Parts: sequence; C-alpha cells; structure tokens
Amino acid sequence: MGSNRMRFGEKILFGIFALIAVFAILSFVMLEVYRSHLNRPMYPVTTSFDFTPEGKRGSELFRERGCTDCHRAVRNGTNNGVSLDGIGSRKTLDQIYSFLKNPEKNYETKTFDHGPNKEAKYVAGLPDSELHAMAVFLSELKAIQGSPDAEAPPPGGSGFIDEMVKIWAPEEWKADRRDIRLEEPSQQQGTAAPATATPSAPNAK
Repeated sequence: MGSNRMRFGEKILFGIFALIAVFAILSFVMLEVYRSHLNRPMYPVTTSFDFTPEGKRGSELFRERGCTDCHRAVRNGTNNGVSLDGIGSRKTLDQIYSFLKNPEKNYETKTFDHGPNKEAKYVAGLPDSELHAMAVFLSELKAIQGSPDAEAPPPGGSGFIDEMVKIWAPEEWKADRRDIRLEEPSQQQGTAAPATATPSAPNAK
C-alpha cells in the first residue's frame, strides 16, 4: 500500500506557502489597524468636483446609462475602461461633448469600445440634452495641478523636469513655448489651450 505521508520536500513547500499566507494575513490586519487610526486619507486625494445642477443630472445619467460598467468617475465604477476622474483638467467641455457625440471622428482613429458596431456605440445615439449633461458632469471632474490626473505639471521649479527638458526638448521649442509652471493659475487657465466655444445645451431629440 502506498504511503500517504508527506515527503520532506513537500513539507518544506507546504511550510513556505503557509508562511506566505500568514504573512499576507498579518500584513493586511496591520495595514487596516494603521489606516483606522489615521485622521487623514492614507493616499492623497488629487481629484475634486463641484457640480452645477446640470453636472449633477449628468452624474445620474452617467450611472443610469451604464457608463460605470467600464469607467470610473467620482471614485465609483470599474477600471475596465479609462478612469475619468480629473478629465475636466485635461479636456474642455467642448472636447468631451464632441467625443461623446462622434468619438471616432473626434479622435480621428478607431476607438476601443466607442463607435459603430462596438459595445458602447449606443452612447452617441443618446439625446443631445443627455450627452451635454454628461459632458458637463465630466468637465467638472478636476485634478490638482501636477497630479497624474492633471495635464499641467507641478507649479514651481523641478530639478527633474528641468533636466528632462534640457536633455530631450529641442532648442527651437524655446522660441514659441513657455514654462507654465512659473505662471499664475489664472494665466494658465486663460492661455494654456486655444479658446473654444462652450456648447450651449441643445434641445433633446
């Protein structure tokens, strides 16, 4: 009859897995205890929002129309698609609305899930009033300057950024570009991107 006793090598392997499991459990418990005693978020919150009435309606439509099945916004939803927290600091209301209305024309290339014969193609067919409300909602999702969700770099000087610019930026850039890190926030908002007309709320179709 075969023996059911574990071999020496199997005992060592089992012991290693047991130690890893115990270490993982203890680490999780200690992290939760540490987190529960903090009087601030464990990780810095770099995104914010202040919704207008239309932005609040757009937030409701964003959830009701199933956008959170793929996207994350206001720290809700999934990460199957692009996280949209902070998108209002990278794209204008006009750009967001144009994408929702005609994504592949706006990007001038194929999109992963928006566009004809794709899972999220229904979004472009929603009433214009709903698309505009969702665009307003997304445009009001802001990010702190210099955070990963923001388009602008951190304000003030940065030795690392200065060195990267020195190494990689062509000399001719200096003639027609400026360092927005050294400008006041009001100057950045007024000149960082070409002015675009904000679309007025269209009538529902």
